[in-house]
Amino acid sequence: MAFSPITHLRHFDIAVPDYQKQIDFYKNHWGLTVMEDDGGVTYFAAEGSPEQYSVRVRKSDEKRLDLVSFGAADRTAVDQLASDLIAKGVQLVGEPDDVKTLGGGYGFRFFDLEGRTIEVSADVATRKHRKVEEREDIPVKLSHVVLNSPEPEKMRAWYEQHLGFRLSDTLNHPQTGDLFYFMRCNAQHHSMAIARGPHASLQHASFELRGIDEYMRGSGRLMRAGFRKIWGPGRHRAGDNTFTYFIDPNGNTMEYTTELDAVDEDTWHPSIFDVREPETSDQWGTGGEMDEFITKEMFNDPDKGLYVAPPV
Repeated sequence: MAFSPITHLRHFDIAVPDYQKQIDFYKNHWGLTVMEDDGGVTYFAAEGSPEQYSVRVRKSDEKRLDLVSFGAADRTAVDQLASDLIAKGVQLVGEPDDVKTLGGGYGFRFFDLEGRTIEVSADVATRKHRKVEEREDIPVKLSHVVLNSPEPEKMRAWYEQHLGFRLSDTLNHPQTGDLFYFMRCNAQHHSMAIARGPHASLQHASFELRGIDEYMRGSGRLMRAGFRKIWGPGRHRAGDNTFTYFIDPNGNTMEYTTELDAVDEDTWHPSIFDVREPETSDQWGTGGEMDEFITKEMFNDPDKGLYVAPPV
């Protein structure tokens, strides 16, 4: 597309059957702050982020990814994107209008190539946030989301052509092809990634901590609390960021990370990393081998919300 309307990742929203356990997990263990809770929908903010919320949890009989939300520069960019998507035959959930969720703003929702609900908005009110202090092992902000797709090549092309995302790096296996596309919408190495999987689903969501010490303290705190760690601590090659992956109470994978690369748009050239090399998955060699068990955990359950807009 001629321009890139997307400025950054705002939040991801999930629906879960075990609502109270998910609320307890984010509030009392993951380190997020409750911004609003009506007993059926809870908004959580990261203390270091100006975004009104980084994740929204909705009580539901069915587990699903409700939506992924991105920011746009202004109302004009929102309107232009909506017009472009309509011209390309993309199904909108609704025309650009006032946003009814926490923080307000102006935006609209639409379905991506595989039927996930995507939201793009501008003029959302910022929240009063603060500097996360040294040794404070809570998330500073939402870092990125990763989506599983049975056809990642088509998904990559769709996000490039429709939303202006750029490819940062690729993970590849010579026999099975490309396994992972890291996509950026700003200087951050990736705000979204697309992973090869058997079905459309949320692979994982990642939260950035202040630094290595805070990241290690947070990882250790969750391990001591008995939450199931499936991989890490370690450091990836693509993006050069740290990782520790945990399974939340509803079976979603959540990551603590820090030190994700920043990209110089004028000089960056995407690399292709061979997943057979151990350093591709973990430069440190401390996280344990990436194996079929970890991969299966990250496949998650098939998303039951495709082409069905969430009620909130």
